[in-house]
Amino acid sequence: MGGRSKASILYVLLQQERIRFSELRRACPPISDRILTHELKTLEQWNLIEREEFPVVPPKTDYRMSTYGKSLEPLMAAMAACTLQYADAVTR
Repeated sequence: MGGRSKASILYVLLQQERIRFSELRRACPPISDRILTHELKTLEQWNLIEREEFPVVPPKTDYRMSTYGKSLEPLMAAMAACTLQYADAVTR
């Protein structure tokens, strides 16, 4: 799973049942709209996330983990634990 932001995006989506694009952008590390859109499209093509558009003005788009994407939860939890453990070791 390459890319700088995919893991962060998936981690945020695992924490929320559904989330809007703007909320997702704020929850992820500094990322441009263009890159976030590209990463979300890739994750959607891989069937890890689901996108729901609402026909309102201004446009509203919600994202959520797919059933297949939710199967990554143990892996994402292990990655988060490893990251925290590594960060703890570096700051000592």
